[in-house]
Amino acid sequence: MTALEALHLSGPVLTGPQQVRGQAWVLGGRLTFERPAGATTTEVPGWVLPGLVDAHCHVGVGPAGRVDDATSEAQALTDRDVGALLLRDAGSASETRWIDAREDLPRIVRAGRHIARTRRYLRGLAHEIEPEDLVAFVRAEARRGDGWVKLVGDWIDRSRGDLAPCWPAEVLRAGVEAAHELGARVTVHHFGEEGVEDLLAAGVDGIEHGTGLTAATVEAVAARGVAVVPTLVNIATFPGIAARGEAKFPAYAAHVRRLHARRYATVAALHEAGAPVFAGTDAGSVLPHGLVVDELHELVAAGLPRTAALDAATWSARRWLGRPALEEGAGADLLVLDGDPRADLGVLRAPRAVVLRGRVVAGRATGPAAG
Repeated sequence: MTALEALHLSGPVLTGPQQVRGQAWVLGGRLTFERPAGATTTEVPGWVLPGLVDAHCHVGVGPAGRVDDATSEAQALTDRDVGALLLRDAGSASETRWIDAREDLPRIVRAGRHIARTRRYLRGLAHEIEPEDLVAFVRAEARRGDGWVKLVGDWIDRSRGDLAPCWPAEVLRAGVEAAHELGARVTVHHFGEEGVEDLLAAGVDGIEHGTGLTAATVEAVAARGVAVVPTLVNIATFPGIAARGEAKFPAYAAHVRRLHARRYATVAALHEAGAPVFAGTDAGSVLPHGLVVDELHELVAAGLPRTAALDAATWSARRWLGRPALEEGAGADLLVLDGDPRADLGVLRAPRAVVLRGRVVAGRATGPAAG
């Protein structure tokens, strides 16, 4: 597309959960609500929505750890084609900076590589260290990432036969302070109930999964504005995890089943308390990419109104990550849909057009050219 060619988004354009503009244009890769003078326009009719956010995925990671660049590219393309145009990579063992130079691939906000206790996480994914090394590794990953650090806060402790926290409270606090000194936020994988108070006291900025949040910790999370990414499509795998571990770790299996059984109630309580809840899939290590729309349906199943679930992957999610949505002059990363997604999330399954950096990169069709 040349500087004198524009896309005409004939709308409606959803600039917020309840804010609608009549139409917009894309010129030079950016969004404008002013008709560009002298440009040849191609009309793309339909409801316009910001590109979706998958706030917890892992580009460059597979079940056995890091993957090659071709696999990373395929993962990113899969996300792009379902409309996930902004990804928060919540820990990757692979170097994926090369993706930033590709105009046809989603934008990525990285959290560096996972930091976990020795033998307390999935093999091949994390730096596996002991508490005395946490601060040094946090500083390194804060410099490597895009403003985020990812810690593994709990995992199965084989000596106990159940989930247990990974870090002493004072070490956790020092690690979070080190990240904050470097301008990075800290998010923490956490499944169980034990140790959540230590995370909050340490000043973490986010909790991933959060299946062990209780009535008391939900209120504390909301009061502190700590973001939670429930990854419900991943939590759906808990019964299978329990079955595989039951013979050797029966207490762990029973615990995981309890966490799974109350997953929707936990997410509903977070929403009702006013905690920031965002959509993420945990794609990469076990699950395939391209599941963000499934996650939105799961949030609705948990009791969130459709608009709130949509907000968790669009306007609020982009603001949380410091990226624009549908604003004057913003990079044009958006979806064009057949209907209003606030009324029917099903329209997200088949976008009419996926527009990334101002170019139509996927979708079913565009409209005829207009003068």
